[in-house]
Amino acid sequence: MKFGTIPVAQAQGAILAHGTQIGSRRLPKGRLLDAADIAALQTAGIAEVIAATLDPGDLDENAAAAKLAHALAGNGVTISTAATGRVNLFADAAGIVNLDIGAINRVNAVNPMITVATLPQYTRVAAGNMVATIKIISYAVPGDDLAKVATADAVSLLRPLYRTATLIETSLGKDPGTKGQKSLAKRLSRLDMVLDEIVTVSHDTNALSRALQAVAGDVVFILTASATSDVNDIGPAALRTAGGNVTQFGMPVDPGNLLFLGDLHGKPVIGLPGCARSPALNGADWVLERVICGRPPSSADVAAMGVGGLLKEMPDRPQPRRSMT
Repeated sequence: MKFGTIPVAQAQGAILAHGTQIGSRRLPKGRLLDAADIAALQTAGIAEVIAATLDPGDLDENAAAAKLAHALAGNGVTISTAATGRVNLFADAAGIVNLDIGAINRVNAVNPMITVATLPQYTRVAAGNMVATIKIISYAVPGDDLAKVATADAVSLLRPLYRTATLIETSLGKDPGTKGQKSLAKRLSRLDMVLDEIVTVSHDTNALSRALQAVAGDVVFILTASATSDVNDIGPAALRTAGGNVTQFGMPVDPGNLLFLGDLHGKPVIGLPGCARSPALNGADWVLERVICGRPPSSADVAAMGVGGLLKEMPDRPQPRRSMT
């Protein structure tokens, strides 16, 4: 693509770089100049315009953006119409964003005029939320640049795999109330899940184990009356006693440290930290969203959550973080 000042007499078919006023009429930026435009410019006494002209093999901004968008978009993603070199990608349902980060990085390294911006990996989205935007900065780019990297399905959506859930709460002599239930139900509703079974048992390994063996939900949540402070504490111990496995205890996300993760005869089990009683973002959100959408985090995944894992302070924290001055 060539960009610069062009004599008006030679500008037919060029792309106008700056809006130009001709009497009561305005030629907008980005307009492909036709014969009538050239005549009007000459009549107005304008001898030169700043414009872009395409080289052989170039794709104009809209064609390039649309081509790249169709290459990037995978399952669960819809594509907008190209305009001013931009195409947006939207989620067509609730779920989490699934990115081929390497492919996207390679696209962004080819030519600074070709850009892809996305939400972070595994961000929860609702139907209609934008998940990525493709923007061609210049008026055209070489077509060969778009063919340099493989981008198939680099932006897709992981939809929920489960529909029902069970919450087991333990009690130390008093009713746990409904705060935890309501917060969990709201979290699940964002992923089109229903909290359809709520069980309360005493804060005892055997009682919790028996409850676990009788659960009906597709996914099982445990919220204990006292914080789970060790992998052999009541929650994890009850899961093992019931015949399940504990695959992760603790995570480097605050609030949310005291979470555990496991399975029971093929059903995912999430031991919620106490902060899950609050609707505020915590580490359990990152884990349950991935579990529900079929991408449970490995131990390495959980370890990597520490960078960015210092979340908003909770006003009711027993030992608030010391403010820094």
